[in-house]
Amino acid sequence: MPFSIDRVVPWGRNAAEYRAMFALDDTHRGGRILGCGDGPASFNAEMSAQGVTVVSVDPLYAVSAAAIERRVEETFDEVMDQMRRNPDEFVWTHMPSVEELGRRRMAAMHRFLADYPRGKAEGRYVEASLPELPFEDDEFDLALSSHLLFLYSDQFNLAFHIRALEEMLRVAAEVRVFPLLQIGGTPSLHVEGVVDAFGSRGADATVEPVQYEFQRGGNRMLRLRRHR
Repeated sequence: MPFSIDRVVPWGRNAAEYRAMFALDDTHRGGRILGCGDGPASFNAEMSAQGVTVVSVDPLYAVSAAAIERRVEETFDEVMDQMRRNPDEFVWTHMPSVEELGRRRMAAMHRFLADYPRGKAEGRYVEASLPELPFEDDEFDLALSSHLLFLYSDQFNLAFHIRALEEMLRVAAEVRVFPLLQIGGTPSLHVEGVVDAFGSRGADATVEPVQYEFQRGGNRMLRLRRHR
């Protein structure tokens, strides 16, 4: 049976993975970055420690660090069991084993948990969820969505994706989304609809390769930019 999860689960990735997934380079270090649906990723903690301005939004941030840790513990074994039963759906070049994957994911999530109380007090972790964001127009230079849009295509329809991406493009000049596969490793049927929709909305919508692949075939991101 293919990898299958019927709900959004907390699953953290680190800053190195974000840089590879979204083709980030040093030109982004001086801008304001918004992460939508970051959950327990350590991207915010790591980049903020380097002086980069990052704000993360997620409904998960409505609760305490202890409550988030419990959520992580409740779902960790389930996700890892799915990984062990479906190894062929993933590329193990840079991730040598399922056990190492678990170690890296937990390390990222513990880094997030250590930073969360301070980051929430500083306004870096904001309770919010797409398709509505509590920010002004053009408040950010770049908005990212990691493993939420397209991945959960069965849970969120095309209309939701378009509305969510419109909102991200309202608050940021550029939007990047990764991956373009849904859970189970099949291409999301929403990608074509999104590209068509934004092509008629005064935006450049392109699908671009990136130097990252863990889900087999998942090495492309969507980039949206407003016409200048």
